[in-house]
Amino acid sequence: MSKSKQTPNLLCKSKKTVSGTKHGGVREGAGRKKGSGKFGEPTKVMRIPQSKVSAIQAWLSLQNSQPLKQSQSYIPSNQAQNDSPFVWYLPEEQSTTMELPLYAHKVVAGFPSPAEDYIEARLDLNEKLIHNKEATFLLSVQGDSMKDVGILDGDILVVDRSIQPQDGKIVIAALDGELTVKRLSMKSTGTWLVPENENYPPILVRESSDIVIWGVVTATISQF
Repeated sequence: MSKSKQTPNLLCKSKKTVSGTKHGGVREGAGRKKGSGKFGEPTKVMRIPQSKVSAIQAWLSLQNSQPLKQSQSYIPSNQAQNDSPFVWYLPEEQSTTMELPLYAHKVVAGFPSPAEDYIEARLDLNEKLIHNKEATFLLSVQGDSMKDVGILDGDILVVDRSIQPQDGKIVIAALDGELTVKRLSMKSTGTWLVPENENYPPILVRESSDIVIWGVVTATISQF
């Protein structure tokens, strides 16, 4: 009889211990915060065609590319900006084709009538600008150190990592962790990264420098 009387007391004590815990319930500030995902803003669920999934994923990967720092020491103080260039890689699954008409006439001071008789061929800009998709990336330009060769602030550079960097090539170089676009010069006096603007001095690559050539610039895309 004494044991049967003790049992309810033990159960009651156990029940009190469980009920005294503070687990569960709504806590202030709990849960995932808006805009805390990889896109940095609220997202929305939508239905898309199955055939377009890979293309949309590739497009999102371009939008989510990370900025790279560019040394302010390579830019005059009156032109220094906080904005950093962005790098976009071309995903293997992103393969878009859009052929545009290439006219046989040469433009001098006008433009030919867009009639089919004058079309010489159809031109796909992907095939024209990109020769090795797996080794190609795009990079936006900040600054005017290469303006004399037509590379202007805001242009998009097409860069091929599979091309061997040689003397005279325009390259993307990471020098001591800072990204820059310059003409590579390998002379008896040393290796230099040479700007195409007289307002910028050439950069000597010293033995103590940490330099990595990311690739060779093959084209530039400008918008007016």
